[in-house]
Amino acid sequence: MQKSLFKLTLLATLILGVSACSGDNKTTDESAASSDAKAAKTLLYCSEGSPAGFDPAQYTAGTDFDASAYPIYNGLVQFKRDGTEIQPGLAESWDISEDGKTYTFNLRKGVKFGKTDYFTPSRDFNADDLIFTLKRLTNPDFEFNKAYPAEFPYSVGMGLPDIISNIEKVDDYTVKVTLNEVNAPFLQNLAMPFAYINSAEYADQLMASGNEPDINNKPVGTGPFVFTSYQKDAQIRYTKNPDYWDKDNIYIDNLVFVITKDSAVRAQKVQAGECHVSAYPKPAEIESVKKSGKATVLDQPGFNVGYVGYNVEKPKLSDLKVRQALDMAINKDAIINAVYQSEGLKATNPMPPTQWGYDDSLKDAPYDVEKAKALIKEAGADNMNIDLWYMPVQRPYNPNAKLMAEMLQADWAKIGVNAKLVTYEWGEYLKRAAKGEPDVILAGWTGDNGDPDNWLGSLLSCDAVGGNNYSRWCNKDFDNLVMKGRQVTNQDERVDDYVQAQQIFKEQLPWTTMAHSVVTVFTAPNVVDFKISPLGAVRFDGVNVE
Repeated sequence: MQKSLFKLTLLATLILGVSACSGDNKTTDESAASSDAKAAKTLLYCSEGSPAGFDPAQYTAGTDFDASAYPIYNGLVQFKRDGTEIQPGLAESWDISEDGKTYTFNLRKGVKFGKTDYFTPSRDFNADDLIFTLKRLTNPDFEFNKAYPAEFPYSVGMGLPDIISNIEKVDDYTVKVTLNEVNAPFLQNLAMPFAYINSAEYADQLMASGNEPDINNKPVGTGPFVFTSYQKDAQIRYTKNPDYWDKDNIYIDNLVFVITKDSAVRAQKVQAGECHVSAYPKPAEIESVKKSGKATVLDQPGFNVGYVGYNVEKPKLSDLKVRQALDMAINKDAIINAVYQSEGLKATNPMPPTQWGYDDSLKDAPYDVEKAKALIKEAGADNMNIDLWYMPVQRPYNPNAKLMAEMLQADWAKIGVNAKLVTYEWGEYLKRAAKGEPDVILAGWTGDNGDPDNWLGSLLSCDAVGGNNYSRWCNKDFDNLVMKGRQVTNQDERVDDYVQAQQIFKEQLPWTTMAHSVVTVFTAPNVVDFKISPLGAVRFDGVNVE
């Protein structure tokens, strides 16, 4: 154990010192700096993949948020590390009008943006930064959006451009946001990473120099850490923000993401003392790590769902009978046993049983190969060829997508369906999926805000087509129920709407829901107070290394 901890210390020192080792002769200042680096607390996180970028507004994947939103930025409101309850962030407090349509945010004073080698802020965070962020998310004609067009799938999928009618600066630390209609999950949505706050001053600098895309490559935020460098598929480096407004809750001086795509290698690195934290293991690795005693194994029921999505815009999959046949031909029990082992619960609904509004009356169609064959023949889809996309990374909702794809391929071959397996690098996979390229796709979701709308609206609404709705399913009856559920604040009424929506989903089968998984994280023995977030976030505020 002592050797492992020594390795961690040694590796952290080497990573931090490698860029400074340019010669044999050192000045007194260089020696002092080297001594400080050794004394500094460094946490090495074995991450599962490279982020697609560092502007959380543009993305929806946990890999991107873990690398950008949580270390670098803050939201107006934020989720507690280990829960779905919101708490003040850059807004110290807020008031909601009697009609539920106007939110007045009272902003925190004295908040500093991180200073980098490419941007030195001249002022503190204020109302201009909030207004810039919200206008960028909601107005395609906003000046910065014209200079740097980008897609904001979360904002669009949740209907924010249509919901927000006015953004008013009352003074430097007060902003009023008025909605066109009551939107029950509005505050929960603002706590999500896509709505974290950018610097308007930095944006002005980028526009003046013609470097607008740097908002995605060279991020600036008010968060606990400052972005230092990124080498794709290798590492991301951050340093502690010395002026962070909640700095008493930050114990790490240097944070390094060691990008390690192979989950088995990640598990080995934590046990060998080469990483402090590793997430998204395969089930078979969990028991091995427990037996080794060389790492701490943290786990809790996951707030997630893994699914098989059918692109209903593809002619062969637009027929409900074809989707029913594919669904019935899947030996779900066998797949869950092989892919999730003891870490999975069969999924029936598009959200987990722990989400309020879950309809526990729904049932899966029985596994029936002969009936599936008959349906395929009836639909005239004998010897159908489809592309089946599987994820190149391990996620909480699917620890082994390749194995699942291979088992689906074998199941569908029994009914005369030929599935060709396809995958891409993770960022490319998501980009192509949003454009509707796959026939059938393995995907999933970890809840972002504790509200049913985050599942039904974000993943299955008409607005989410082109974003997170990879099935490109747009059912007006379903959509009307989801929209209605957003516009009332009475939870019982919302539950009624969401139950009806889930029933339509199950009848129309845009997905085969597969499993909800247990979430497991490995940590080194000297890591203190790492918490698993039910929302899938990997965060290092509040975490210490002894």
